[in-house]
Amino acid sequence: MKAQQRSALGTGLVIAALIVAADQATKALALSLLAPYAPVDVLPVLNFTLAFNPGAAFSFLAAAGGWQRWFLVVVALAVSVYLLVWLRGLSAGDRLQAVGLGLILGGAIGNVIDRLRLGEVIDFIDVHYAGWHWPAFNIADSAISIGVFLVLLCALRDWRRERKTG
Repeated sequence: MKAQQRSALGTGLVIAALIVAADQATKALALSLLAPYAPVDVLPVLNFTLAFNPGAAFSFLAAAGGWQRWFLVVVALAVSVYLLVWLRGLSAGDRLQAVGLGLILGGAIGNVIDRLRLGEVIDFIDVHYAGWHWPAFNIADSAISIGVFLVLLCALRDWRRERKTG
């Protein structure tokens, strides 16, 4: 492995580790400080509300009967392996993409830890407005969303570069 590739891989792994640590620490705080499904007002549009999601995003598969736990663990682990291979192939100049992939990897691992430990994911961030609530989420979910945005931004940047030179 070239030094440039190690640099991108290292960046991604450091970001992933920071996300896992932040995610697990905030979930531990939420478990110790919040009562389940009892909102605590933080801002006019933000509550902390301890919730548990046995499904995927937006509670997809939440009522599937239990099999979804292991299915989602396997999918997340397979995606994590794919992300590691992708990170390993990046050059040092792909730092933004390495950050994006690290965010996705860290978020995936953070939620896998919950699924393996508890059988469901701990959520606690509740964004709302005028009676409408976005589904509760956590640091891992936020990292995945930001990471996907960064990876798509890099893909768009690369596509535009290729169009100009091709």
